[in-house]
Amino acid sequence: MSFEEVGLLKERAQMFLENAKRLIEEGVYDLAAFNIEQYCQLFLKYKLLIQTGTYPRTHSLTRLVNELSKLASTLSVLINKEEYLLMLTKIEDAYIGSRYLPRRYSRIEVEAMMRFVVEVVKPLVEKI
Repeated sequence: MSFEEVGLLKERAQMFLENAKRLIEEGVYDLAAFNIEQYCQLFLKYKLLIQTGTYPRTHSLTRLVNELSKLASTLSVLINKEEYLLMLTKIEDAYIGSRYLPRRYSRIEVEAMMRFVVEVVKPLVEKI
């Protein structure tokens, strides 16, 4: 584990979250959704790196949460509670959907993603 990589993941995760907030304000919802996904991905990898010294090379948020929940069972709520799992997979899908698919994200969808990340995911993961 490199301390430089740890800091970089944390810093970039935070920048993606701040950029998502700005993009929502500007009405650029597809890219806001992508930035929310990137925040989650990097933040989860950051926590795994701190806890285990490594993280899986994957884009799957559900896999990253599964790995982290092995270390902190409180995180299993993200994959065991139906409404949380649905939101997590919606955010995970934004990795591809926001960039390549013709489907467009709405303000309501992206604001719901942001609330979920800020109010549920971030506090749970920070406690680890």
